[in-house]
Amino acid sequence: MTFYPTERLALFIDGANLYSAAKALGFDIDYRKLLDEFKKRGLLVRAYYYTAIAENDDYSPIRPLVDWLDYNGFTLVTKPAREYTDSQGRKRWRGDMDIEIAVDMLQMAETVDHMVLFSGDGDFRALVEAVQRKGRRVTVVSTMKSQPPMTSDDLRRQADNFVDLNDLGNIIGRPQRAPQQRYTSADQRTPAEREAEDGY
Repeated sequence: MTFYPTERLALFIDGANLYSAAKALGFDIDYRKLLDEFKKRGLLVRAYYYTAIAENDDYSPIRPLVDWLDYNGFTLVTKPAREYTDSQGRKRWRGDMDIEIAVDMLQMAETVDHMVLFSGDGDFRALVEAVQRKGRRVTVVSTMKSQPPMTSDDLRRQADNFVDLNDLGNIIGRPQRAPQQRYTSADQRTPAEREAEDGY
C-alpha cells in the first residue's frame, strides 16, 4: 500500500461486502484495529461504515455493532433493509448502499487526498474514475484469493492501488467465532445481521 504521512484519508466501508469477503477468507474484522491501522498511514479525516438494518424487528442483532462503531470513531450511514421473498419462497433482505457511498465519496473528494474503498463491487468503477478526475487517489480493498474472487477486475484495474484483504488479515483480523444459532436458516438474516451475530 502506498500512503503518504501528510495525506488526508477517508475510509468508505461497504459493511455487507467487507463482511462477505472476510468470511470467505476465514477471519472476522476487528474494527478497532482497522481504524488504528489507517490512522498510522495518514491523517484520517473520516471512516464511513454503510449498512442496511431490518427496521421492522423489535431487536436487530446489528444494533450492538452499529452502536459500537458509532461510539468508536466511525461515521454510520444506515437505511432500512427491505424484505422480499425469492423464487424458492425464502425470506430475503435487500439493502443496497451504493448511492450513499457514491454521494459521500464525491463530496469528500473536495476535502481529502486519498480514499480507501472497502468493496469489490464493479458498480463502483465509474465512481472511482470520477473521483480520480478530481485529482484524488483511490485504494480498493477486497479479495481475489477467495473462491470465487470477491472483486471486479474492472474495479481493480481502475483503482490507483488494490490491496487484497487477505494480506491485511494478520493486521486487522481475528479468528472467526462460531455463529449463534438463533435462526433456523441464515437466509432469514440480512448480511448486516449475520455480521453482527457472527462477530465484530
